Amino acid sequence: MWKALEPYHAITYFSPETRTATDALGLKGGWMSYFGCRAAPLGPVGPEIVAAAFYNFHPAMVARSLPDAWTYATPAQLLDARLTAVDNAVRRLFPDADVARAAELGQRAAEVAPVAGRPIAAANAALEWPDEPHLVLWQATTILRESRGDGHVAALVAAGLSPCQALVTISAAGGPSKEIFQLNRRWSDDEWTAASDDLRSRGLLDASGALTDAGRALRQQVEDTTDSLADQGWRAVGDELTEELHDLVRPLSAVLMSEGLIPPDNPMALRWD
Repeated sequence: MWKALEPYHAITYFSPETRTATDALGLKGGWMSYFGCRAAPLGPVGPEIVAAAFYNFHPAMVARSLPDAWTYATPAQLLDARLTAVDNAVRRLFPDADVARAAELGQRAAEVAPVAGRPIAAANAALEWPDEPHLVLWQATTILRESRGDGHVAALVAAGLSPCQALVTISAAGGPSKEIFQLNRRWSDDEWTAASDDLRSRGLLDASGALTDAGRALRQQVEDTTDSLADQGWRAVGDELTEELHDLVRPLSAVLMSEGLIPPDNPMALRWD
């Protein structure tokens, strides 16, 4: 379900409409746009809270955008901007799509998605629902991905993987390269090396930087725990409606991936196959 729903949510990160909307408010650059829009449901929080909740960004990277973003636009203005951007992007990308049923099912799933202990999901779930079906679907996919994402952070913490080590291990497991993660998360060579050295001392990486059997097992444990924590909501929806939502949204996401709006090798580690 994550793979089926994530690209529709990710429209807000990769469509030019979002940058246009935040530029108009005075925000400076794509990362200030990203951090401002994604953090807006939390209110005008500082970089420490956002770095902790988002988990894998270097704290100094977050601090380059926040709290400065709030001097250009309030969180409420950014919530309006991101919704307007998604509205414009979806109308451009899918002018004839009928997503009413997908929106109905997505909202039902989002309303039972677990939010306890999941701050980003809870903040998005507290927002009012928009009226248009394509925006309801986007908000639903946002709540669902943030609920899963918050659970993923909990799994990483429980596994003893620091933010940089999370990136090292997912890269070693076949995810985006070190260079892509460093470019988009800003951990230095020294920090990457220190994280890797600690993983080697724990028997999780070998001398070449590849995952050992123990490292692969721990990485799989993180993914299994993430899925298990997300499964609570899907069990409440039921298999039949979950499958129906999957089949309705996956073709939209396939278009987004195949047409290149979302790069296949991107820092979210989203794959499509």
